[in-house]
Amino acid sequence: MSERASGQRTSVFSRMRATTGGEMLAEFLGTAVLIMFGTGCVAVAVVGLPESGRQTVDFGAGNWLIIAFGWALAVVFGVYVAGGVSGAHINPAVTLAFAIRRKFPWAKVAPYWLAQVLGAFAGAAVVYAVYGPAINAFNNTQGIADGADSLPTFSIFATFPAEYFGGTWWGPFVDQIVGTALLVGVIAALIDNRNQAPLSNFAPWVIGFVVGAIGLSFGTGAGYAINPARDLGPRFFTWLAGWGDTAFPGNGDWFSNYWWIPIAGPLLGGVIGVIIYDLFIGQVLTAKETAPEVEPSPPPGRVPESAESGTTTSASD
Repeated sequence: MSERASGQRTSVFSRMRATTGGEMLAEFLGTAVLIMFGTGCVAVAVVGLPESGRQTVDFGAGNWLIIAFGWALAVVFGVYVAGGVSGAHINPAVTLAFAIRRKFPWAKVAPYWLAQVLGAFAGAAVVYAVYGPAINAFNNTQGIADGADSLPTFSIFATFPAEYFGGTWWGPFVDQIVGTALLVGVIAALIDNRNQAPLSNFAPWVIGFVVGAIGLSFGTGAGYAINPARDLGPRFFTWLAGWGDTAFPGNGDWFSNYWWIPIAGPLLGGVIGVIIYDLFIGQVLTAKETAPEVEPSPPPGRVPESAESGTTTSASD
């Protein structure tokens, strides 16, 4: 290959990396990091500890704390990885909400979604490569001959609804709407510099805390996917890896055709969350910025200066 041809190819790749192509790479890697840490912590709780000889009791509240805090940290590091290039959406619900209410270019929505799903798929594949022996040992311990029948090991990668929903779709659908609305609504608050946005690059940690709080408060209903890529990418991987109908169409002993709920619910919930934030907070901040004031208002939560100093004014003064 001539130097000129090599230079042209390098130039093409450089231009791609400098535009949407580079942002897609960031979304891919950020989402992959999210899934590796997130599903990795579930693997620790479900098969890693029990099959390593380090845990002799059944799955319990301590395991759930591993999952909740693990996913929180997964979000933190995923955002730090991709934030400087793509804004670190690493979630199609965030991308859609920002396109609707934050002027994110619609032309980038599909490329971001593609990169996020592929990154989630790749992250799940890495976790399976590491924890495959533990998964097989768990199935043997449980007497499960066909891994496709193992809902606990499937739960390492993707989500399913709680048994108390009785097989209906409405309950887990609402669960995903509420959880994602909380996530995206609070993200909108955390990145709004007119509000009390975190300073000194601390926002990823606070966003991680939000995910942890959702896991601790709304996690058991439907596994708090709150991210279509987080569920769809690993779900597709498990389907290819042999979990069969448990993955697609998403069938189990008390649920069926579940695959679409962790996609549609978060997409709708994210839009609802950002709209609610804008109606209750964002538009108020805009009004306060643009409305003429006869006299300056004290900062929120502060008493006017005359009252602070103990002085009073009367009608005769």
